[in-house]
Amino acid sequence: MNKRKAFPLRIDPKLYEVLEKWAQDELRSVNAQIEIVLKEAAKKAGRMKKE
Repeated sequence: MNKRKAFPLRIDPKLYEVLEKWAQDELRSVNAQIEIVLKEAAKKAGRMKKE
């Protein structure tokens, strides 16, 4: 079972609205959408191995 690191996140309300809509469009939670966006950014920046 994967353990997840929980932490508080303060985010601009307008950005949250964008992420919320994006997540709904892809049938995900906002949390899952943020994780996917961050993983893609980390891979693109060469900070994480591409799977």
